[in-house]
Amino acid sequence: MTGLDDRTAGCLLGLACGDALGGAVEFRHRDDLDQAFPNGIRDIMGGGPHRLEPGEYTDDTQMALAIARGCTRDGIDLDAVSANFVAWYRSGPKDIGLATDRALDLIAQGIPWQEAGERLQRASADGVAGNGTVMRCAPLALRFRSDPERLRWSSIETSRMTHADPRATWCAVALNQGIAHLLGGGDRRCLVDASAAGIDDERVVDTIRRAPGMVRDDVLSGGYVLDTLNAAFWSLLTTDSAEEAIVRAVALGHDSDTTGAVAGALAGAEYGATALPARWLDILHDVDEIRSLAMRLIAWDAGMESG
Repeated sequence: MTGLDDRTAGCLLGLACGDALGGAVEFRHRDDLDQAFPNGIRDIMGGGPHRLEPGEYTDDTQMALAIARGCTRDGIDLDAVSANFVAWYRSGPKDIGLATDRALDLIAQGIPWQEAGERLQRASADGVAGNGTVMRCAPLALRFRSDPERLRWSSIETSRMTHADPRATWCAVALNQGIAHLLGGGDRRCLVDASAAGIDDERVVDTIRRAPGMVRDDVLSGGYVLDTLNAAFWSLLTTDSAEEAIVRAVALGHDSDTTGAVAGALAGAEYGATALPARWLDILHDVDEIRSLAMRLIAWDAGMESG
């Protein structure tokens, strides 16, 4: 049986693998990908619109690691997370979402992080419901696996730094509740219920509950947070291995790095790091650091000392 340490490492490494695999084909239509890769995209190859190096990941993993580094033995330092986001923003990343770019620009100008996302939300007629929250929130499921209330609170607070829309914040909560369930070896047949428990937005609940019974043509994979969450759950629940779940997610096209990252976090939490293809981990950047951060988070959750 897959152990907690393996699932923990698998969650963050699966996120990064899905990100790196999908980053090379981001924005491509799924029909194009089906024709070019009839057996799915099986190798992390680099290139794509952001000219990635083989094994390089994008903003999805970079921002997830920024959250992981803001966690502490006592919980999480939200000011540190915000500062990590701004430092990353100022570094000139190859890829950054529009809402995230605008929110971090406000914070960099001195607007408190508690106000930046809210300001964007008020200024938007349709709300700010991109998938920039679910792509990065997985480290919180590791740090607060044993504390559902802090898991929910931290998911919302880190999300609203850039995306204050309830769809975005509650999707982050739902995803992290699902990851926490899987980390503990929870039955995948109970994943939907575990993820949907206590979610205060029926749109998010419906998105999760519909996923297992959908057909591929009805699964959307753009930048809308509900679509990304739906596609990631669908990819996991209609496959039987970590590799197949991530490959299926990336093959949906369009925002393939984020769909791959979210599905990868779920798949890694279910199947563990040892189930991820060695050819992916051999080329993925920063494997040792990602694994170390994951182990630190789970140790702190268990109340153990970790450097």
